[in-house]
Amino acid sequence: MTKADLAALIQKKVALKTKAEAEKALAGILEAITGALTKGDKLTLTGFGSFDVKKTAARTGRNPRTGAAIKIPARKTVKFSVGKGLKDAVN
Repeated sequence: MTKADLAALIQKKVALKTKAEAEKALAGILEAITGALTKGDKLTLTGFGSFDVKKTAARTGRNPRTGAAIKIPARKTVKFSVGKGLKDAVN
């Protein structure tokens, strides 16, 4: 499913008049999620799951082609934990 497919589905489910309105709504939701995670906040959607920002430490890795040691810098990554409602619906 693509972003456009999701917008079309939102239009039908919420009975919006145009696909453009659904696309604006979806863009707003994604912008709000991105903004919350950028600030470092945890976002919980009860029954669906939660998004959280985790920090990974700097470490030493290996180049698989040459075997040379390389430094991998510390960074932040987004972790998603599935909620019970979504887990039950999929199974």
